[in-house]
Amino acid sequence: MTWDFVHYGLGRWLHILSGVMWIGLLYYFNFVQADAMKKAAADSPPSGAGISRHVAPRALFYFRWAAVATWVMGAFILGDRFDDAFLFKDRAYVPIGIGAWLGTIMLFNVWVLIWPNQKKILGLVPATEEEKNKARRPAFLASRANTMLSMPMLFFMVSSGGLFRTAMFGA
Repeated sequence: MTWDFVHYGLGRWLHILSGVMWIGLLYYFNFVQADAMKKAAADSPPSGAGISRHVAPRALFYFRWAAVATWVMGAFILGDRFDDAFLFKDRAYVPIGIGAWLGTIMLFNVWVLIWPNQKKILGLVPATEEEKNKARRPAFLASRANTMLSMPMLFFMVSSGGLFRTAMFGA
C-alpha cells in the first residue's frame, strides 16, 4: 500500500464518508426530528420522550464526531497545502479554502453552540427549565446556520478540482 493511496484514496474516502454522516444527520435534525418533536409535544399526553431520551443523544454523538472526522480528514487530504487553502495563499486553492472555512465555522457551531445547549435541552446535564428554554434558541439558530452553510460548503468542496477550478482560477 503506497502513501498516495492512504493519503488521497483512503483519506478522501473517510472524508466523504464522515461528511455524508455529518451533513445527513444535520438534515435529519433540521428536516425530520425538529418537526417530529413539535408534533410529539402536541400529543396528549406528550410522546416525544423516546426521541429525546434515546434517539437524539445517540444521533448527536455521531453528528459531533462525524464533524470532527470530516474536518480532520479534510486537513489530512490537504496535507502540506493546508496553509495554501486555509490562508488563500495560492489562487488554485481558493475554492477548497472557502469550503474549508465554511466547514470550520460549522464545526465550531457544532461543538461550541449546538452540543452544549443540546446537553441542557435533553437533560444530559443538570439544567433548570429556564436554562433549557434559554438554550433552545442558540442551538436552533446554529443548527439552521449550519444547514444554510452546508450547500455552499459542499459546492466549494466539489469545485476544488476539475473544470470549475480551471475556468475560475486558471489552475
